[in-house]
Amino acid sequence: MADMSELPFTKGHGTENDFVLLPDVEDRLDLTADLVRRLADRRAGIGGDGVIRVVPTASADDAKVRAQAHRAPWFMDYRNADGSLAEMCGNGTRVFAAYLRREGLESADEFEIATRGGIKGIRFESEVIATTMGQWRLTDPQRAEADGFDALVLLHERRQGEEPWSALSVDMGNPHTVVALPESVELDSLELFHPPQVRPVPPRGTNVELVRFLSPAHIAMRVHERGVGETRSCGTGVCAAALATSFWAGQAEPTQDWTVDVPGGRLRVRALPGHEVELAGPAALIADGTVDLSAL
Repeated sequence: MADMSELPFTKGHGTENDFVLLPDVEDRLDLTADLVRRLADRRAGIGGDGVIRVVPTASADDAKVRAQAHRAPWFMDYRNADGSLAEMCGNGTRVFAAYLRREGLESADEFEIATRGGIKGIRFESEVIATTMGQWRLTDPQRAEADGFDALVLLHERRQGEEPWSALSVDMGNPHTVVALPESVELDSLELFHPPQVRPVPPRGTNVELVRFLSPAHIAMRVHERGVGETRSCGTGVCAAALATSFWAGQAEPTQDWTVDVPGGRLRVRALPGHEVELAGPAALIADGTVDLSAL
């Protein structure tokens, strides 16, 4: 890896879930956790919910990722804003795909990308980009089927002694804990600055989605992302929220598309055969530049 004093970047977002993209087609960048934190800093850096390195799949450090190179030539090396590695990011896949198309690294309307969470299929549909997110599963299906939940969530703001909310754990390749809010609680009133407490404590941490049912196949959601904090949108979290809501509605396999409203916009979730799911929404590349690393 080479030391670089100046670094080209692109800033992009998917429903206001924003990222710093770093082109590294020659695999020269040593992307440390400290550098990620400095780039993602919203006051002293570029600012973003995460950092995405654009690198050939064959150059990935992880052997499981390199094994995807025969189908997906480009690896979405995604890092949370705190510098930690993440399996993947649903909104990030669309921004990553839009960048590959703009730069001529991919030209087809359909192609595949590599992530730590496995290969993801990309399809361009006029105004939106659809990502095949892969298989999903309930983390503790026996308990979920018996009780309708398998976890408890307590927000920082809740009064001492107040009962936690029931939740359902969904594995989207990364961990999620979904809460259906009681009717008495307004979604907009929640304080998500502090990480919610989840019981039992997930071994890899978890993203927490707070969901309000609006109408059949339509929900609204806010999310506290692992390693980031509250974000304007979370693609894998949107899928987890729709799937959990379908489960609570008695559909072990969702049969309709779901519309999910997040603070940053609107997304579509579609169940696919084989216990897979697809996420569709917009992506925007809003700025290109060069960052002076010595100034961070």
